[in-house]
Parts: sequence; C-alpha cells; structure tokens
Amino acid sequence: MTSQEEFQLSAAEGHTRIPVVREVLSDLDTPLSVYLKLADGPHTYLFESVEGGERFGRYSIIGLPATRVFAFRGHTLTVSEHGEVVETREVADPFAEVERLRAEHSVPRLPGLPGFTGGLVGWFGFECIEYIEPRLRANARPDELGTPDILLMLSEEVAVFDNLKGRLYLVVHADPRGPQAWARANRRLDALAHRLRHGGAGYPETLRPEALDEAHFESGFTREGFVAAVARAKDYIAAGDAFQVVLSQRLSVPFNARPVDVYRALRAMNPSPYMYFLDVGRTQVVGSSPEILVRLQDGTVTVRPIAGTRPRGATPEEDQALEAELLADPKERAEHLMLIDLGRNDVGHVSEPGSVELGERFVIERYSHVMHIVSEVTGRLKSGLSYADVLRATFPAGTVSGAPKVRALEIIRELEPVKRNVYAGAIGYIGWHGDADTAIAIRTAVIQGGRLYVQAGAGIVFDSDPEKEWDETMNKGRALFRAVAEAARGL
Repeated sequence: MTSQEEFQLSAAEGHTRIPVVREVLSDLDTPLSVYLKLADGPHTYLFESVEGGERFGRYSIIGLPATRVFAFRGHTLTVSEHGEVVETREVADPFAEVERLRAEHSVPRLPGLPGFTGGLVGWFGFECIEYIEPRLRANARPDELGTPDILLMLSEEVAVFDNLKGRLYLVVHADPRGPQAWARANRRLDALAHRLRHGGAGYPETLRPEALDEAHFESGFTREGFVAAVARAKDYIAAGDAFQVVLSQRLSVPFNARPVDVYRALRAMNPSPYMYFLDVGRTQVVGSSPEILVRLQDGTVTVRPIAGTRPRGATPEEDQALEAELLADPKERAEHLMLIDLGRNDVGHVSEPGSVELGERFVIERYSHVMHIVSEVTGRLKSGLSYADVLRATFPAGTVSGAPKVRALEIIRELEPVKRNVYAGAIGYIGWHGDADTAIAIRTAVIQGGRLYVQAGAGIVFDSDPEKEWDETMNKGRALFRAVAEAARGL
C-alpha cells in the first residue's frame, strides 16, 4: 500500500518515522490468532473492543515486540532497548516527560486506517496520583507487586485487524534517515507475511480449570480488617470529609498456565468495550474493562461515567424489568449524578469555556452478565494542552476513588494495606499525533511470579453495611476467577 514515491515524499517533508503498510489476506485468521503468530512474547499487546456489549468494534490492534520500553518508578525513568537497560535518569514531571517522548517523532497520518497505528502503549498505575497531588506521597503503602508506576512500550510495528472488512494491515514504521529504509521495511513486511501464512497459531487444547486454584486464594485484608476499614471510612463520611470512598482489596491465587489463555477466557465470558492483553516480560496484564477513563480524539475530550448495576435477566421481560428497576433506584441515580458532576468538573479543567456538554445521559448498556447506567461528558480541549494535561485533570476516575476526589484518595491511602499498582489506573495508548484512549483498569488480572492477582472495590457511603461491602468485593474478585475457570471448561 505504501509506495516508494510516497515514502520519499514523507521523508522530504521531514518526518522521522514513516509507516510502511501492506494489506494481507486474513480470511482464516482472528485477532487472537494473529497475535499468537506474530507477537506472542514480551513487550507485546492485543487490544480489542466489543461496543455496547454486543458487537466487536471495527479495529483490533496487535502490537509486535517493542524495542524500546519506558518505565517510571516515582520520578526515575528507566529506558530499555531489546530488554537491556540503556538509560536511567530523574525527571521532574513524569506526565510532561511522557508527552515529550510521544512528540519525539514526526509521523504522517494514514488515510483509511484507525487513528492508532503506533505510539506509546501501556499503563498509568494508580500511584500516579502522587504526580498530581504530591501530598499523597506522605502515606505511601508497601509495594507488593513492584510494577512500574508508568510502563509504556514504543509501538512501531503493529497489525491492524479490520473486523468490518475482514482485512489485515501490517504496519512497520521506518526511520527514513537509515540506509535503504524503504527496502528494509518491505523485507520486514515480507517476513511478517510469511509468518502469517506458515506460522501455527499455537493454540493449546484447553486452559485447565485447575490452573486457577480458588481454594487457595489469599487476600490483603482479613474480613475483620476490611470491616474495620469500612467503619473508619464511614466515620470520615459522617464527619463531612467525603461523600463516598471506594475501598478495595486484592485477591490472588496460584496460577500455572499461559497468561494469554486467561485473555481467551475473559474474551469469551465477558466481552467489553476495552479488552486487553499486555505482556511486558515478568508481568502480564489481562483485562475486560467496561469503562473508559478518558479519550482524546481530534481535540475532543470524552469521559463516560458508569455507576449503577443490575444482573442480566433470564428472559427479555425480566431484563426490561431489571432495567426499569435500576433506572428508578434513587441511590443508584444519586451516585450516577455525583459521577456526572465529577466528570463535568474534570473535563472542564482542560476544555474551552462553554464547550463542556452532557451528551448521552442515563442510558443502559448491556454486557454478558450485567447492565450499567452510562452517561457521556465531552469538551473541546484548550489550545496548547495535550493528553498529559487531560490525564492530570481526570486521573484517577471517580468510580475507583470517591468524592471529593483528593480527600477520598487520602482516606484510601490510610486504610488500604498495599499499593494498588495497575488496578484502578489507566490502560491504553497515546498515538503519534496526540490522540489517546485509555480504560480504567478494573476487571483486570495481573499475572506474575506464579500467581494471578485481581482487585475489587466497593463504594462506601454513609449508610453502607461493612459486612455487605466485604461480601461485594469478595464476590467481584471471585467472579473473575470463576469466569476464567468456567470458560476454561469450554475452551
């Protein structure tokens, strides 16, 4: 698709990375099989989407092994190339440094392909709150997992699966300053196309249910400890410190299987708007999140608050009755309104005056097992701002922190026993041209060291029952274990 003439024209315009694209026949492939053929290994990823819980989004993105990885721990940035550390330095503002890294390369836009065909991919962990509110550093929790606060892969080789047209595009970003850059990029595309035609997908026969031994799960809280933490949060709420505090607990189980098979299971059992598998070497992150953190596309900032949940009905009539019950529940509506107001406030910080709008409001989105109330807040990004500013204004989501946000975060820091790490942070991408899309890292598993970790939270308000909140977090955490085990029986 990319001719040598087009390549040379882009080089003459001063671009430092030029995408060389080839369309290949893929009628017998799926996004998952393409991942297994081309990218199964460290520093790779797979992003898919099911829109409205019912149909696959148009594009799936498969990230081939990244050669450069940026890891931030506190204010220390470590840069790795081909798995070896090549640079370590201190940075004053990690968010600003991420924007600088994003802007290092000039890349021409590609008509006919999705907005993202390369850039920075990874996560912003929950502890990024310390970059936004430095006073939160005062009560740091022990770090059980040791994952970076920010982990971003420089994605320069991707496969784009067009689910609507059944086409697959291979994209290699070439440095035009190198010798024979166009020819080398095409040789690389030849090699990838050969692997697609002749490589085996490597599917195992099954993910064994016993790979997740729920009988041996461990929690960071005892029941008594969590109940006491909820009671303490309620004391703060009664005193007027906060309206809501989202307390969470981490559960883990021994795990002995391929991490990508957990993705297969979640994909089958809980398709969601944001489905992701990231392999960063010693750690894999697998998720099926229903909720956007924030999207920046063509200058529009979007958040979509989700609050209010009911299970799906066994019949269409029961489903409609549960929807009506959910929309009429005053407590669910009040919590959702609080999150809409929080979203308006967050988006307003980085939007042009008068541009913030509430679009969809109190609509029901259905997923495989549950339905949610969803609204949408948008605004036009102020001139001169970037995704780094948007993230600073919206992070973390109110659904995983509470309100008012900063005081709720202080209470969370006091009451939860360990760092949240990836949980409740953001997972997604920042494209070459500054557009970005990130999901809230919920319904997400972290796999490392022979264990699978999940985390689940409950929104504590003035009339919460501490025992029921314990049950809610345990049920949410176990539900992910069970979904994987149940899917394993049918894979």
